[in-house]
Amino acid sequence: MQHRIVVLGAGYSGAIAAGRLARRLHREDVAITLVNAEPDFVERVRMHQLATGQALRSRPFAEMFAGTGVRLRLARVTAVDVDRRTVTTVPAGTAGEETGAADTTEVLEYDTLVYALGSAWNDQGVPGTAEHAHQIASRPGALRLRDRLAALPAGQPLLVVGGGLTGLEAATEIAEARPDLTVALAVRGALGDGLSPKGRRYLRKVLDGLGVTVHEHTVVTSVAADAVRTADGGTIPAAVTVWATGFTVHPIARATTLEVTDSGRIVVDGTMRSVSHPDVYAVGDAAMAAGPGDKPLRMSCASGTPMAWQAADALAARLTGGKLPKVPLRYFNQCISLGRGQGLIQYVTADDRSVAAALTGRTAALYKELVCKGAAWAVANPTLALPTRPRRTLPTPTHTPAATPA
Repeated sequence: MQHRIVVLGAGYSGAIAAGRLARRLHREDVAITLVNAEPDFVERVRMHQLATGQALRSRPFAEMFAGTGVRLRLARVTAVDVDRRTVTTVPAGTAGEETGAADTTEVLEYDTLVYALGSAWNDQGVPGTAEHAHQIASRPGALRLRDRLAALPAGQPLLVVGGGLTGLEAATEIAEARPDLTVALAVRGALGDGLSPKGRRYLRKVLDGLGVTVHEHTVVTSVAADAVRTADGGTIPAAVTVWATGFTVHPIARATTLEVTDSGRIVVDGTMRSVSHPDVYAVGDAAMAAGPGDKPLRMSCASGTPMAWQAADALAARLTGGKLPKVPLRYFNQCISLGRGQGLIQYVTADDRSVAAALTGRTAALYKELVCKGAAWAVANPTLALPTRPRRTLPTPTHTPAATPA
């Protein structure tokens, strides 16, 4: 009887995990189902490019997983019951009972679940954000911002809120693509907090060159259609506000009996397996995994990809009686695109603290582009990315304790 593996979500982590499992395991022994609401792969790290009108390459899952044995199910996950080992879905594009489509609900049973539903933008509960701000944490959000920018007359003010990597990439991409706008960036702390002195100097140089006004130590307390208010009682004009202050995870895990953090991330061990339910693995933004020094891995593609490798290899090892992976999860750099022609590669310690070394300029932009292309290629070519012979599962795979060390 085939071991049923259901993978929820086909972002970087979910798609990589599904493809790697298909390559590791013999298709006669396992049935791998990948559930996703969209039919093609979304390069989330390029949403700032999509928002400025750039065309992105289409990567349909039907083509990517052709011949791998992975079964693609276009559906939206509405519930997970980890005690009964079931997943409830509705067809992609429906809202279940809210639209009268309850009869289209389907329940999938699994033996092992790989949870990779990821994250969405986080409005932080700031009044007016949901009504008036734009986000680029998803393709629909980026497309809405693209349409808004296309209709925005020259000379209008645009404000990006958030000084993390997403905010920096959005501000520079928009300023480069639309030099006729008045672009500003509001950051809670100092510009480039966390970067090395060299990185901060270069970042400021690029923003100055693009004409971006930076509001440092600025906390936005409300968003209106034409401006934002700040904690010091001031206002910043903004015909368009782009909100980039971080991410929040999909709420489904919190509604289960899985052990989750206060923010709703699934707590996993070093093999990405749930510490409370050994038949559930979690990868990407949805998982709370520890890196070097027990420091939580940050939400990013840089974390999600190796987490997917670790989960797939650990699950395959347990099913086939192989050796568990003991590869430590660590960081090497932070890659930031600053428009199409400039970039910043900040080298970091294993636990993601900046060191003095940084790569800047055109070379850094090419480096970042190669990283993005490499990540997308690995997703789009699941069998080529892992040239190995699939292994047969044990006759009766058994679960070992959840808290297996990495």
